[in-house]
Amino acid sequence: MNWVGAIVRFIVAALVLMLLGYIVPGFSHLGFWSAILAALVIALVGYVIEAMFGKSVSPYGRGLVGFLVSALVIYLTQIVVPGMHVTILGALIAAFVIGLVDLFIPTAVR
Repeated sequence: MNWVGAIVRFIVAALVLMLLGYIVPGFSHLGFWSAILAALVIALVGYVIEAMFGKSVSPYGRGLVGFLVSALVIYLTQIVVPGMHVTILGALIAAFVIGLVDLFIPTAVR
């Protein structure tokens, strides 16, 4: 595993989560530490889902199932992260935006 790539991806995910609060309806504005915590929770839940069900179902898997699982993970993250409030529509839009950003991150993590 490329640890530098994982760290870059983690930091980019936190920055994207902070930005999503400004552009996605139904997604609350996150501060720096809340975004870091949300990125950590999303990464851990994604890792657990991938370990249990395989890469094709993980939030980083491609296709409709990966997209829907990613939206569900984002939606459920609000349970753990204080100050994070996401609607179903906000989670779907956020999963789409994060998926687009993830396409352009030049790491070997995926």
